[in-house]
Amino acid sequence: MDWRSMKFDWNRARAFLVTAEEGSLSAAARALGVTQPTLGRQVAALEEELGVLLFDRVGRGLTLTANGLALVDHVRAMGEAASHISMTASGQATTIEGTVRVTATEVASAYLLPPMIAGLRKKHPGIEIELVATNNMRDLRRREADIAIRTVRPTDPQLIARKLTREAAHLYASRDYLDQHGPFQSAEALSSAEFLGFEDNEDFVEALNNFGLRLSDAQFPVRTAAHLVQWQMVREGMGIGVMAARIGDADPEVARAAPWLPAFEYDVWLVAHREVNSSRRVRLVFDWLVAQYKALPAVA
Repeated sequence: MDWRSMKFDWNRARAFLVTAEEGSLSAAARALGVTQPTLGRQVAALEEELGVLLFDRVGRGLTLTANGLALVDHVRAMGEAASHISMTASGQATTIEGTVRVTATEVASAYLLPPMIAGLRKKHPGIEIELVATNNMRDLRRREADIAIRTVRPTDPQLIARKLTREAAHLYASRDYLDQHGPFQSAEALSSAEFLGFEDNEDFVEALNNFGLRLSDAQFPVRTAAHLVQWQMVREGMGIGVMAARIGDADPEVARAAPWLPAFEYDVWLVAHREVNSSRRVRLVFDWLVAQYKALPAVA
């Protein structure tokens, strides 16, 4: 960074920010406890310093120009940073505040993360969580999320990953469905059942057939991209679906459709951009989720 090229007066930037937020020089002067002429000179000096016009006069008020709009968010961030510096220096910065965006699968978001987030919020009420429940991969490099819980390890060198746990999934069906159509005690018998599939179903079918089943599209009369919707259909007795063992085994409405079938095993990873180490709140949430997942009981 070329420090010599940075010619910037924070007092003038503060005058600009408060004027933008208050909407007039008189209101901004009152907010800062200075005279209106003094504040006007500071704003004018900043415009001269930057070589741009920041405000247009509209009646007795002021509106931001295009240049002003482009700058105000940056100056607002400077104001927040200055406030944090002041609080830290005075020993008042005892809490961590701000929003952390976490993305996870629909199933993890619905069944696993709520108690984890509740515990986090109880201990750190200044942290706000925006939870993006989706089975699609969000791009951490483009800041679509701060933290991601994924079932594949990332290969991007700009991302860091921590293995959380190894999970197992099984085939489940409602007890009524099993009473009517089961028991499925062999691959041949199971191949005659109806399954609930995914929108992109090829990998699921291939995985099942690798276990000795002989399934085709005819066994998947209903498909959905939403795993939670599929799971509810399983619970309603519409067919056989797949679910994580810790969730399926805990549901009294369902049972494993083929207990003899090997589990689908997969790793769960916690992923963040390398800059997680420079953000206290993101690091806090990252470490909290690691600890919470490590405390989950093992599954088979």
